[in-house]
Amino acid sequence: VQLVESGGGMVQPGGSLRLSCAASGFTFSSYDMRWVRQAPGKGPEWISTINTGGGSAYYADSVKGRFTFSRDNAKNTLYLQMNSLKPEDTALYYCVRGGGMDYWGKGTLVTVSS
Repeated sequence: VQLVESGGGMVQPGGSLRLSCAASGFTFSSYDMRWVRQAPGKGPEWISTINTGGGSAYYADSVKGRFTFSRDNAKNTLYLQMNSLKPEDTALYYCVRGGGMDYWGKGTLVTVSS
């Protein structure tokens, strides 16, 4: 199983980024997937879950209305569109497999700063 995140970087407050997560080594379309982030000095925070077909996504209150989680099962890829970014969104962002959260990527760093 491999999960490889990309798309992080530095952005000003109010800006946007789109993260991707390329999955391999398992039947991607059979698993719910998650994004989890970890801010400097803090514990992991769940931010979103998407179901196997991509028709339903759920969000933490901290990102609801600003982030959109999607998936392309033909490409084995997840996307996290992040808009109206705030300094408190600064974190390492991980894609995570399934309800058991048994596999994590290495993360991609998002820094929101002026």
